Formats: sequence, C-alpha cells, structure tokens
Amino acid sequence: MPQGDKSSYTDKQKRQAEHIEQGYEKRGVGKKEAESRAWATVNKESGGGKKSGSGRGKAESYASSRKGGHKSGSGQGHSSRSAAAKKGWETRRRKAH
Repeated sequence: MPQGDKSSYTDKQKRQAEHIEQGYEKRGVGKKEAESRAWATVNKESGGGKKSGSGRGKAESYASSRKGGHKSGSGQGHSSRSAAAKKGWETRRRKAH
C-alpha cells in the first residue's frame, strides 16, 4: 500500500477526517496542512485504518478531541476565582518567597 493511500480506512474515519479538515480550514489553516492534521487526528484517535485485514482491535480514544478548547491558558482568570481560592493562592505565593 503506497504512502497516502486511504483504502484501509472505514467510511466513518473518512467522514471524521473531512469534518476535522473543514474545522481547521475555517480557522485559517491551509488546505494541505488541514488535511494532514485531520488524518493525524483520526490516526491518533482510532489507531489507523480499521478495515478488515489492517490490524483491527485497538479501542478508540477521543481524549484529544475533548481536550480541544481546554488546553493551556483557557482556565479561570484570577478575577473569577472565589475569595477563598484567591486567599489560598496569595498565601502559597508568599510562603514560597
């Protein structure tokens, strides 16, 4: 099977890759890069091609999809924390110095 051949992927995996690719393009990523990232995501989640004869049997993990939008820097800001959380943070910061 030549590199880039998608014949070992199921229809569901192909639809997933297309959908992911469209999402990247909507965010301004180039066509080729979006396609590359989409297939990398499908491979990461499903473990590669799932059609018969292509080494089936690995469970799918959607952890990377769920993580999207929650990665670094998107947590609560200091102003939205409770008073107790602010006080604890200030105390830990003071004791560290």
